[in-house]
Amino acid sequence: MINILLTGVGGQGTVLAAKMLAQAAQSKGWQVRTAETIGMAQRGGSVISHVRMGNLGETVHEPLIPLGAADLVVAFEPAEAARVMPYLAPGGTIVTATSAIQPVTVALSGANYDPGEIVAFLAQATPHFLAVDDDAICRKLGSHKTLNTILLASALKGGTLGISIEDLQQAIRDTVKPQFIDLNLAAIEAAL
Repeated sequence: MINILLTGVGGQGTVLAAKMLAQAAQSKGWQVRTAETIGMAQRGGSVISHVRMGNLGETVHEPLIPLGAADLVVAFEPAEAARVMPYLAPGGTIVTATSAIQPVTVALSGANYDPGEIVAFLAQATPHFLAVDDDAICRKLGSHKTLNTILLASALKGGTLGISIEDLQQAIRDTVKPQFIDLNLAAIEAAL
């Protein structure tokens, strides 16, 4: 079984990314269960999407990933990656965007939030870690709406999870609104 946890802030595309992963897995004949835990997501709160895939033909009974069982964490924001570290399995991988979204509580308190410090902490604390300069890729594409696709392509490019870039491309064609398909396919190429 493959367990992938996607985490971000409301509006970043974590739910759509989970749908793309689920579609890619289902197209391979795998059983898939997904679930979201959303906390004030419409107001910039935390969003966590769980994707569990039976890649060896096993039945997936529960949609929620237990603590210590996520093979992959894809974080759309560095602080959200740090928040879900207890879910990461030993030997698991974290892929995170390097751009930060300042939490409302930080903005109101006047505190300083340095995403670079969190990225450095994650790199030290996690044996398998990839930081993605999402801002540079999004600027190159001219849109930040492709963050989810950029991060998924970055996470899947090694091919170790059994879902290929071609599977992701087809999942985009199957799940993304027609007017955004070409942009998302371009995001995959930019991420590679």
